Amino acid sequence: MDERYAIILAAGKGTRMKSKLYKVLHPVCGKPMVEHIMNRVEEVNPKDVITVVGHGADEVKAQLGTRSEYALQAEQLGTGHAVMQAADFLKEKKGTTLVISGDTPLLTSETLDQLFEYHQAKGASATILTAQADDPNGYGRILRDHVGIVDKIVEQKDATPEEARVKEINTGTYCFDNELLFETLEKLTTDNAQGEYYLTDIIEILKENEQIVAAYQTDDFEESIGVNDRMALAQANEIMRKRINQQHMRNGVSFIDPKTTYIDEGVKIGAETLIEPGVALKGKTTIGENCAITQNSQITDSVIEDQVTVKSSTIEKSVVHSQADVGPYAHLRPQAEVNQKVHIGNFVEIKNAVIGEKTKVGHLTYVGDATLGKEINVGCGTVFVNYDGKNKHHTTVGDYSFIGSGVNLVGPVNIASNSCLAAGSTITDDVYENDMAIARARQVNKEGYAKRLPFLQ
Repeated sequence: MDERYAIILAAGKGTRMKSKLYKVLHPVCGKPMVEHIMNRVEEVNPKDVITVVGHGADEVKAQLGTRSEYALQAEQLGTGHAVMQAADFLKEKKGTTLVISGDTPLLTSETLDQLFEYHQAKGASATILTAQADDPNGYGRILRDHVGIVDKIVEQKDATPEEARVKEINTGTYCFDNELLFETLEKLTTDNAQGEYYLTDIIEILKENEQIVAAYQTDDFEESIGVNDRMALAQANEIMRKRINQQHMRNGVSFIDPKTTYIDEGVKIGAETLIEPGVALKGKTTIGENCAITQNSQITDSVIEDQVTVKSSTIEKSVVHSQADVGPYAHLRPQAEVNQKVHIGNFVEIKNAVIGEKTKVGHLTYVGDATLGKEINVGCGTVFVNYDGKNKHHTTVGDYSFIGSGVNLVGPVNIASNSCLAAGSTITDDVYENDMAIARARQVNKEGYAKRLPFLQ
């Protein structure tokens, strides 16, 4: 097998996106388009990957890091000019080079691998990845001769009315004999409607030099979609989301309504888990087996172990251990750890806190910067007062303690095991084992005073 190389074209600004974010960095199902391309390219095992950058070069490099070498296209003079910038890295090497656009996130590694294999089987100098489009507007057309051999590619703006009616389109993805590619690039001119160096003109030059030019047609037009505006971006998200959800269903995950369920690429979900409508699973999230994630929950960069129920809640950068339940309408902020069989109830917020096994935090409570032991009862309306306006302070509550409703725990403070905090108390001092702490003023009734209050008149 020949050595494989890849050139990713990622220099364009993407004017039609109407965005300050450079085009290839716009996300599709949680990842920038150019990262989707890099992932697919890596799966076909190229020896070298060169990413051609221009607008937003530093941002693209920051996204891809050391996974690629980089060539700068300082002035955008067309796709052919972009590929020329990779010459210093690849020009003298033998093998096959994939040229792929950074705005085609729906291409699969299976299709790219088939393109490489078809190219080699045909002994071609160039092989074009093509597709049949019901509406080919905006795409370059593949023109074939009377026996079906590729003659040339004509760009939309240069096409005659007859050529524009052709429905076989150029996806912008190619395989080339690497040495011939860079030899032929030197022969390109800007004699066209755009005044640019078209990579597509290489096909005609190769044909004139009696080189074999092939075309591999993918069965799935959707793979070829290039994202040039917000409408295409939404379409790409929809198509990829459908793929992702279908794969999870094949793996044994149940969806009530996959059309309204939003799962990023790379999210892992165990078998027998139920996903309800409106759920969004983002980033590096893992969901275990036999879980229930109910309507409108959003989970980001978190680990949810087996047999967990999340009811209409938000979880960020946190861990929920097996057989726990969260919500409805709870919010686990970063660095929350909810241990086995814990109950986190409605309108509870947890942040940078560990909740011990079988502890219950039922409702209307804030737990921040705290460590709670096991089998603690936290009453309604409890607040862990962790911030003094400048610094955060930690609170520790021991096993088997009871916290009454409406308690304020003003950190830093330590509550020992088997202790009790009376409802309505504001706790500022440590509480020792088996003690009961009461920190509230005695009630005083002012006889007849209510009649003097203007709002009760």
